[in-house]
Amino acid sequence: MTVTQRWSEGWPAPAKLNLMLRVTGRRADGYHELQTVFQFVDIVDTLSFRLRDDGGIQRASALSGVPEAEDLAVRAATLLKRHCPDAPGVDIRIDKRLPMGGGLGGGSSDAATTLVALNHLWGCGLDQDALARLGLALGADVPIFVRGQAAWAEGVGARLQPLALDQPWYLVIVPPVHVSTAEIFRAPELTRNSSAITIRAFIAGDRRNDCLPVVRDRYPEVAQVVDWLGKYVEPQLTGTGACVFGVFASEQQARALQEKMPSGWKGLVTRGLNRSPLLDRLDERSE
Repeated sequence: MTVTQRWSEGWPAPAKLNLMLRVTGRRADGYHELQTVFQFVDIVDTLSFRLRDDGGIQRASALSGVPEAEDLAVRAATLLKRHCPDAPGVDIRIDKRLPMGGGLGGGSSDAATTLVALNHLWGCGLDQDALARLGLALGADVPIFVRGQAAWAEGVGARLQPLALDQPWYLVIVPPVHVSTAEIFRAPELTRNSSAITIRAFIAGDRRNDCLPVVRDRYPEVAQVVDWLGKYVEPQLTGTGACVFGVFASEQQARALQEKMPSGWKGLVTRGLNRSPLLDRLDERSE
């Protein structure tokens, strides 16, 4: 392998929060019909890319518990190269900050950042719609990260409508447990017939997550966080968890509660973002 370029560094892969999640039905193919709202937050994984002249795609950083072939960033690069066959290879390095299995979308965000960054670095010329379609093959959440705007989502998560939301501060508590999304959506006790709501109802305060009762019952570590946080603010689950968050008007308020957390707990104070920092990085590279 001969390296042809230096590392292109600083490509952010932000976390997301689901501010609401309703399961409104189940399709014949087993996928669930959802309504949800995505907003980004300013904690990120950071990806770097180094082009290779041998066409190979390799991971240059280990990811505990994730074989290279199953890494969503590697899979994203491999998928994009099929649509850009003249592209060189790439080494991918991930500075991992987002917890896995927490409902923050880290793997999906890494995949989206890989698609967006390599589309630019390889000169593939695919537009955002094409990248979002590719991303959907990797996971239902990938298109939201490709598009980079806070959004209302329906269906399996691919029908997106951008939203201009308040950008509050959050305290995100990370229980020491990995929640299986597949397990939660297979659970017989999961509500699958919630009535659909409107964006207006969400803005007015309907923030229910249908997965919360199931996750709470099956994961005592999550239930403990929900009960503790509920003494101070309304606790919310992002996606299928495990992360639980509260909403605050200021960073100071969020950090004050963070300081009260029981010893040994992990909490992240972060700001809501309606625009992904990935779009800002792409703009910088395109200038």
